[in-house]
Amino acid sequence: MGVSQQYREAWEGYWAATSHEPGEAIWDSGPDLSAVPHSRLLLPHADATLPVVDLGCGNGTQTRYLASLFPRALGVDLSEAAIEHARKADPGETAAYERLDLTDADAVRALHERIGDTNVYMRAVIHQSDPEARPAVAAAVATLLGARGRAFVAELTPASKDVLQRAAQGPDGPGPKLRRVFAHGLKPASATDEEVPQLLAAAGLTVLDSGDTVLPQTEHLPDGTRIDLPARWFVLATG
Repeated sequence: MGVSQQYREAWEGYWAATSHEPGEAIWDSGPDLSAVPHSRLLLPHADATLPVVDLGCGNGTQTRYLASLFPRALGVDLSEAAIEHARKADPGETAAYERLDLTDADAVRALHERIGDTNVYMRAVIHQSDPEARPAVAAAVATLLGARGRAFVAELTPASKDVLQRAAQGPDGPGPKLRRVFAHGLKPASATDEEVPQLLAAAGLTVLDSGDTVLPQTEHLPDGTRIDLPARWFVLATG
């Protein structure tokens, strides 16, 4: 089906306006706060001889860490500008990066045919996708896993909206990183609590483990506290 032109342009515009500086994107936290703890939850369930695909990889910060755990790591993102950031940040080609629209079922199937069953890492993609695109994003995870892969998926919960609202209500309004998210028309935390598990189940994914967590951001509240957005994580298999 493909994402809407407006959605594609919002992300292309965001990444085109983002510098190569680490942490410039509000969600670009270091792997020690993201892929490191997340992989500890995934690995007990996963075949680490399979490759890993980082869905919505952005500038590839987490992809490069995942490349140290799996024989091959591929980061994919809707935005060509994001992929350019990722390649520029990885001159040693620790991982590979390519543009992929997760709602393009044919392109997702072609990727699976090329690399075979793979593990998947996906952090905060469903919640900010257009509502009509979310089932296709969940289906993409299932397609890539095949029979042998396992996925780690973390998604913001609606409670994140309250945190973002507090962050935007400081005396100077939202900080510059959060302001850029809103300026480009991106809508974080717009999925309901029930929606994500329902989407995963409808895609044929089985929850092997799950829990509550936060996704640390690279910006702070007016009182200096780091913005940590409430989230829920799932370890998934097909069938």
